[in-house]
Amino acid sequence: MKLAISGKGGTGKTTIAASLAISFSKKGQRVILIDADPDTNLQITLGIKGEITPLIEMKSLIQERTETKPGQPNIFFKLNPKVDDIPEKFFLKHNNILLGVMGSVRGGGLGCTCPENAFLKSLLRHLILGRKDVVILDMEAGIEHLGRGTTSGIDYLLIITEPGEKSIETTFKIEKLGKEIGIKNIGVIGNKIKEEKEKKYIEEKLKNFKILSFINYYDKIREGEIEGIPPWEKEPRILEEMDKIISKL
Repeated sequence: MKLAISGKGGTGKTTIAASLAISFSKKGQRVILIDADPDTNLQITLGIKGEITPLIEMKSLIQERTETKPGQPNIFFKLNPKVDDIPEKFFLKHNNILLGVMGSVRGGGLGCTCPENAFLKSLLRHLILGRKDVVILDMEAGIEHLGRGTTSGIDYLLIITEPGEKSIETTFKIEKLGKEIGIKNIGVIGNKIKEEKEKKYIEEKLKNFKILSFINYYDKIREGEIEGIPPWEKEPRILEEMDKIISKL
């Protein structure tokens, strides 16, 4: 199962990505979880201790694999670098979950970042097309990391939506982007639902979408965010919700 999860910031997509990973892992599956959103922190949500370096910052490794040299123009570089050993060597391990952070290129005057992009794209292509593990990508709303060469391996693009015009508008934009790059299965998860009328609001606004599930707003999960406690430890019902989604997928 290969899942890409997106949505407007603040809709709870990182909580759902982490909870899905835990739910899959409890079923005996090995899960590769990728934090591809610069504004999220899956490590904190999972409650995993340990140092993890964003892949984009592994300059020496990228230079070695793309056959480039520091301080020289990157006119020529390897487009298909070796990446099949990256998860086992460089991801943070927690039981049968492997967590990787992609990171982002920051700052001006950095020159061409083509080798870095080639490295990250090759890694995603390997994870999506070359692995039998469950792979969950926590994407930013732009889903820019996904390319046409990898979308054939994506089983579902899950868009996390909460009641509100801004979230609904972002949902339409993400669906459009997903279709443009060839993702066939796109579903919506309505999150942070407090009242029945909020369900009806989402159903009405997204009447042409496939709505997979509605997840209630849990005060205990919010408490857990403040206390630094994983969502399922504060509110076990969230994993029951994930099990239902997995069964539908």
